[in-house]
Amino acid sequence: MTATADEIRGTTHGTAPTPLSVLDLVTVGAGRTATDALRTSVEIAKLAESRRFHRYWVAEHHSMPGVASSSPAVILAHLAAHTTRIRLGSGGVMLPNHAPLVIAEQFGTLEAMAPGRVDLGLGRAPGTDGATAAALRRTDRLNEGADDFPQQLAELIRFLDDDFPDGHRYRRIHAVPGPVQATSPGGVQSPHRPPVWLLGSSGFSARLAGALGLPFAFAHHFSAQNTVPALDLYRESFQPSAVLDEPYALIGVSALATDDEKEARRQVLAAALNMVRLRTGRPGLVPTPEEAEAYEFSPMEREFVDSWNSNVIHGTADEVRSGLDDLHKRTGADELMITANAHSGDVRLRSYELIADAYGLPAA
Repeated sequence: MTATADEIRGTTHGTAPTPLSVLDLVTVGAGRTATDALRTSVEIAKLAESRRFHRYWVAEHHSMPGVASSSPAVILAHLAAHTTRIRLGSGGVMLPNHAPLVIAEQFGTLEAMAPGRVDLGLGRAPGTDGATAAALRRTDRLNEGADDFPQQLAELIRFLDDDFPDGHRYRRIHAVPGPVQATSPGGVQSPHRPPVWLLGSSGFSARLAGALGLPFAFAHHFSAQNTVPALDLYRESFQPSAVLDEPYALIGVSALATDDEKEARRQVLAAALNMVRLRTGRPGLVPTPEEAEAYEFSPMEREFVDSWNSNVIHGTADEVRSGLDDLHKRTGADELMITANAHSGDVRLRSYELIADAYGLPAA
């Protein structure tokens, strides 16, 4: 049992150049709680579903006060209870942080909750700093986890498909819910299996995804300079598989639309200050625009902010639409996955609404 291309490829709606999707970091702003952030995630997921965004992914991060997405599977179960159609998935689960069997069980459970609409996106980075990664993995040998990624991936896929060969030490171990239930007396198994995606911000996962014939998601939102080379490498490396007969690549895009251009600049400045603090070992809640405007950036910090925001598509709805169209032309991405980072959940929700309107996406 494997995923099919129909469970991977999206449908374009309105005047969008490609299917549009959502990447959620479940950001927590100053003065807000994780409960507030998760409520916003539900509202965005419901809006995305009603406006025909194709999928909604949650990214795994740890030890970051401003990001409440440490447990994607738990959040996805919550979102599954509030939606009926939109695809839900991880963007991604960081495979070296977890035993492959645990991931297979979690996503088998999600598939049972939301049949035919669960994606399993996998990354090999820790999604945090080295010390936190060591605590997660209970080892200081972090390079070993990254180096073992292809073997961990192969093991996870075998658990998902329940097809370890005879003689393998895991032959009699089964991920449940999963295919083994179909082979039990009276068993009936779902025809669906979560499609596996590989995520990356460099060439390693691009090449591996291509060699295995898997769909690929590239983190353009924080590694823009590597986007085109990685997509080229993925396409050049691609080998047709039981999953895909030709490459399928989406890119994560940081984009924020507001009702006026000035407000967009204020919002992305606050998000950039949050990144400055994260990159300098001072992670915190996403600051307010007022705090960001009052902050005295050092020359080095200002250079970072200018560089960071140059890759954030922001402005009015028309400006964001134009920026997304240009990015699609430059990269040839098969899907654009939009992440909107801002202090306020209302601002993030409004951004997706404005983008949907700009492309004439269907309303419920």
